[in-house]
Amino acid sequence: MKHLLLICFVGAALGCQAQRNTRLASPRAGLDKTHPLTPAFDRFISDYTRSHPFNGTILVQQNGKKIYNRSFGYANFQFDVPNTNDTKYKIASITKLFTAVLVMQLVEQGKVDLQQPIRTYLPGYKGAGGAKVSLFHLLTATSGIESNERDVQGDEIPAMYAKPYTTDELLDLFCSGKLETEPGKVWNYNNADYVILGKIIEAVCGRSYEAVLQERILNPLQMTHTGMFGTTKLIRNLATVYEVNDSARTIEVTPPIYTENYYAAGGLYATADDLLRFANALYGGKLVNAQSLEAIMQPYLENYGLGIWVYDLKVKNGKLRMAERQGAIWGTRTRLLHIFDKDLTIILLSNAQTTDIDALQAKMIGQLLQ
Repeated sequence: MKHLLLICFVGAALGCQAQRNTRLASPRAGLDKTHPLTPAFDRFISDYTRSHPFNGTILVQQNGKKIYNRSFGYANFQFDVPNTNDTKYKIASITKLFTAVLVMQLVEQGKVDLQQPIRTYLPGYKGAGGAKVSLFHLLTATSGIESNERDVQGDEIPAMYAKPYTTDELLDLFCSGKLETEPGKVWNYNNADYVILGKIIEAVCGRSYEAVLQERILNPLQMTHTGMFGTTKLIRNLATVYEVNDSARTIEVTPPIYTENYYAAGGLYATADDLLRFANALYGGKLVNAQSLEAIMQPYLENYGLGIWVYDLKVKNGKLRMAERQGAIWGTRTRLLHIFDKDLTIILLSNAQTTDIDALQAKMIGQLLQ
């Protein structure tokens, strides 16, 4: 029976998931049900998830009012534990935006300079870019530093995530390679850049990245359901991550990888509500000043700012400025989106890639901007 359940879950064309989505959907307490978008959007998501099974949590806020918050599917398939609005998810590379904010806070305090090279803050750094790669290059994914990892795809687990490492070992073994391109000239998305930034934050502050994050962001915003993942940590309400086996049409637990090795590049977990607190504080000017926020949201190569993509979203009557932070590690798929002109924030957190999250994102934006 369990095997049949899993098969029906991943088959988008099969109808049984729609019934389970309806039954497992979380209460939507605190929503502004009088908002003009709420009823139509609610119907759209209900209809869409019948044929495109989504496993995770969706949260939408406009003009400071939460207009949609609902969860679908399972946090743990083995024990039939449903996802709820209180479920914690690994948020993957959304972590990079937290790291960029910490760096800009240090810039405001005069503790770091974005134009200074890595060795100004990490004198023992062994990589070829130590005297050439600036903090700005790291933040904008233009460092040119060789990536000693490969994308986590397929069956093989990259060495960087196959066993536990200290952050010093991560820096020396996987983030201190040669320069493949001249710094500042080529955009090359690379987790090594943000591992290096995490170590710079530690060096400047004299405390662990996790402690600095807690002190400067999580505690002030009362983000009590957010933290750094650890394989041996007991984290209540944390969703297990799953892969979809397309050939067998089943759900499978992801291979054992040490997600904490993503560190300042992707090691955080959070609830949707906590991410909303972060987004509201960031865009509301409570985490960094206006000048720093403008720097973070300034698109450079490939529309990438400081840890986030910023671009013009084409709509019927012109275009809207949008910030998009994606995250992906194995079955984890996450989105933190903000459309400035509409004061619209969208959060998508999923622990199993049972539907195309890019297509869902596009459909959602189309509905919300009608």
